Amino acid sequence: MAGTAARGHLLHPLLFQLCCGCHGLRVSTSTRILYTLLHVLASAVCCLMMSRTVAQAITEKVPFSVVLCQHLPGGTDCEQLVGSSAVYRVCFGTACFHLAQAALLLNVRSSSDRRAQLHNGFWLPKLLVLMGLWAASFFIPEDNFIRVWHYTGVCGGFAFILIQLVLITAFAHTWNKNWLTGAAQDKRWYLAVLLATATFYILASGAFSFLYKFYTHPAACHLNKALLAINGSLCGIMSFISITPCVRLKQPRSGLLQSSIISCYVMYLTFSALSSRPPERVLYKGQNLTVCFPGLQQDELQTEDTTVAVLGAAIMYACVLFACNEASYLAEVFGPFWMVKVYSFEFKKPSCCFCCPEKMEEELRGM
Repeated sequence: MAGTAARGHLLHPLLFQLCCGCHGLRVSTSTRILYTLLHVLASAVCCLMMSRTVAQAITEKVPFSVVLCQHLPGGTDCEQLVGSSAVYRVCFGTACFHLAQAALLLNVRSSSDRRAQLHNGFWLPKLLVLMGLWAASFFIPEDNFIRVWHYTGVCGGFAFILIQLVLITAFAHTWNKNWLTGAAQDKRWYLAVLLATATFYILASGAFSFLYKFYTHPAACHLNKALLAINGSLCGIMSFISITPCVRLKQPRSGLLQSSIISCYVMYLTFSALSSRPPERVLYKGQNLTVCFPGLQQDELQTEDTTVAVLGAAIMYACVLFACNEASYLAEVFGPFWMVKVYSFEFKKPSCCFCCPEKMEEELRGM
């Protein structure tokens, strides 16, 4: 056991240096990076499972695929190996892996704890366990597994959106408070806040224009138009409320920067909703058109483009990484009640790296 532990402790920094070529990073930071790489691997497997090319290659080039299909609950049609069913099963195995990791860390107070050492090391055994859970999930009987896991994913996705909204709000509030603290000392920080606010509003406006152009049509897409109108109006109302005197009285550091960041996130959620809706067929100017989805040219036959799926997946993945890392950073600095404490935290000096735990810890030590 001692030899295994020693190899685990040696493997962790070695893998990190080989993968990143970095030195001197904190154990917590390197652990986050390696867990991110595991998540990237799981996401890549899911993307490959959804690819028709991969499905065809598995059927044609894997010699034991037919024999394997016969032992899977889906039968000889190999539906369990590819497509949405395979993605559900890979995600199930990944969720079980991370839930086990979370249970392992209950009541861990220090990185010197043995369980914390398991959390921060032994990456090769963890990878093997993760792959084993993926393989085992394909042998779960079909029955109602996919349906139950689908509704579980819907509830989890809704909870993730709420948590993401809280994290983005806390991030925007911290950003605005930090730079306004600098503005009291140097007026150039006001210019930085103004430029950041204008950039996010330009992005939100551009996203609204993009969605209106490619996801609406004069003769159809009424639900898309309603969603765009409602969400755009809510962003405008939110921006107005953020600068009203009553809000400024309760939150003196409230401003348009927070509203601009939230507006960008709302536009992303709107894009995610509209891109998930199926196209509509409509007779327009004597032509039978497929509309409500980006196409090659306006008012012509529109065909589904993988660019939309790739763009949506990239933004979603960036949001997942942001939520995981931001929550762990804030919990590391402020403890389990970070959602409350982060709003009462006052910065002494501005910084472009205000969200890093090292900067916040320096501020806390100086208080």
